[in-house]
Amino acid sequence: MTAPNMEQVRNIVLVGQDGAGKTSLAEAMLHVSGKTSRLGTTHDGKSNLDFDPEEIKRQFTISAALAPIPYKDFKINVLDTSGSDDFLGDTIAAMTAAEMALFVVDAVAGPQINTVKLWDEAERLGLARAVFINHIDREHADFDAAMAELTRQFGQRIGAVGLPIGVDAAFKGVIDIIRMKAHHHDNDKEQVDEIPADLAEAAQSARDKLCDLVAEADDEMMMKYLDGEEQLTQEELEGLLDAAIDQGLFIPVFVGSTLIEQGIASLLDDIITYFPAPGKHQPIAAADGSEIAIDPSGEASCYVFKTLSDAFVGRLSFVKVLSGHLEPGTELINARTSKKDRLAHLYLMCGKETEDLPGAAAGDIIVLPKLTDARTGDTLSASGKLQIAALPFPKPLYPVAIEAANTKDEDKLGDFLAKYTEVDPCVSLRREDQTHQTILTTLGEGAVDLILSRLKERSGVEAKLLEVKVPYRETIRRKAEAQGRHKKQTGGAGQFGDCWVRLEPNPGGGYEFLDEVVGGRIPKGLIPAVDKGIHDAMVEGFLTDDPFVDVKAAVYDGSYHPVDSNEMAFKQAGRLAFRAACEKADVYILEPMANLEVSVTEEYAGTVMGDFSTRRGKVAGMSTDERGRTVIKARVPYKEVIAYSRDLRSMTRGIGSYTVELEGYEEVPGDVAKKLIADYQARREEANK
Repeated sequence: MTAPNMEQVRNIVLVGQDGAGKTSLAEAMLHVSGKTSRLGTTHDGKSNLDFDPEEIKRQFTISAALAPIPYKDFKINVLDTSGSDDFLGDTIAAMTAAEMALFVVDAVAGPQINTVKLWDEAERLGLARAVFINHIDREHADFDAAMAELTRQFGQRIGAVGLPIGVDAAFKGVIDIIRMKAHHHDNDKEQVDEIPADLAEAAQSARDKLCDLVAEADDEMMMKYLDGEEQLTQEELEGLLDAAIDQGLFIPVFVGSTLIEQGIASLLDDIITYFPAPGKHQPIAAADGSEIAIDPSGEASCYVFKTLSDAFVGRLSFVKVLSGHLEPGTELINARTSKKDRLAHLYLMCGKETEDLPGAAAGDIIVLPKLTDARTGDTLSASGKLQIAALPFPKPLYPVAIEAANTKDEDKLGDFLAKYTEVDPCVSLRREDQTHQTILTTLGEGAVDLILSRLKERSGVEAKLLEVKVPYRETIRRKAEAQGRHKKQTGGAGQFGDCWVRLEPNPGGGYEFLDEVVGGRIPKGLIPAVDKGIHDAMVEGFLTDDPFVDVKAAVYDGSYHPVDSNEMAFKQAGRLAFRAACEKADVYILEPMANLEVSVTEEYAGTVMGDFSTRRGKVAGMSTDERGRTVIKARVPYKEVIAYSRDLRSMTRGIGSYTVELEGYEEVPGDVAKKLIADYQARREEANK
């Protein structure tokens, strides 16, 4: 299936809270359109789109899935996404490939927190928006309450284009406000009738609001409408509706039930009639600040918005065609790597099922297999010069230390994690040299659990998670001098090294070593050995096993033996001198500090600020952003906010967000220092048993 032209493509991303029925809506659209012969369902593991074993086990969407739906000479590309914060990056990437975000809202629960967060993302990305109120046939469903909450959360541009005929068990159809007709199923066939008399007033009220908002899409029509010269005719309403939706002047609200497939056919009709086509929506932002138009006549180009690793066919790249035409044999150059790819296949992919495509035009969404080193966010074009702006992925902020349960599997673990980070831009991996830990950072606990499951499933490796160690430092408060004398006599030549060392604080200057020896008290060739001994002692630590910073060391005197003195002896002497000087230099411990910027609604601002005081943090300022949210700036010890993403989510019921930047070190309080020293001593005693 290839869309004849760009005007007949619709790219829709389904977003909203987990449990609202996004996947069920996509499955119902597939079935009603005739694309699938049965209605896929998630509760029994028979969904076409939630096909991954982890999705079946957890019964919610983890990874965005593509459902291309042929409908009345149109191609509707539906992207079904996760509603979990832990997989937000994948959802946002899918949103960049669509022109329209269709929010799925539960008729019982109404719009929940993640719906609000994703609404903000859709607005930031410039997507047109619509809402589908699902589960209207459920017990305690309340259409009016859901509409009221949608209006409260998202403003007065929300308007119903569908009204339910009954709710709960009494639900039996939908009123089409655009065409002022009633639709209901009768023996699996949709019937079109006149609006029931008891709902005529409500339908007319919804129609009036629809006309009020849609008229704003045309200045001349708006003036006539406001002057009361005429009401919008059916032709005028339908002629302005697509522009009003595309410009965000009107946000249509549909209603139905995915389980019994009520309201689905009407939704499909309105998608192809009124939702924006790729070429009529805003252009794509380019990396150089310019814009890339969706252009059928331009050079062949596309960008990768999702990468999937399949056990059977290898790496799959989900791409949005930006311009020109792609077909097997097309050569494209990756703007990031400058590597050339010749397209062997183009896939139409529905869930996990693929079929070959003869070609794809600008605006379409397809899948390309086995691209050379292509990653999510890459742009490929005939010239290699096109490059979209970086996709707006959230920064991973939830770190865990990970190691193989069996040490012989460490290489397998490393290989798996390295490949995983290539596929998922919201997962990062680093080796912390000081603590000797491998740190895996994700968006949340759910993402970590998924990685552990994938690791075991695909590599047969089990891993364990450890507490992330904080990279503390030690330094000195005052100047001190001490002698280091190393003397060892054996049956043959002995070892002799003797040096006097002065230490002093060197704030911000790192480690400096000075040679102040005069008169040949220590031969020049042995001075570097003293430096090496001091440096090694600094790495070992004094109060704990944390390294020293910001120390200036000078060797200014000493003595040597013409036979027994060597580099090894003076290295040991330097180490002894440093440790002896530390006894007098008032050594103290430093901890890394974090600058946090937390964004919350006003109701949670007090809770967040109060929490900072329990974390030894200091609030540095408050402000209000353009969305009316409270932004709190604070400086907090890093140890206290390692798991802050989890804690903030709990404190604010998921509505809060934050950024963190490590900056500088500060002295730890006395009680914290005592605990760190005691813990270090306990570890040493345990190791020496």
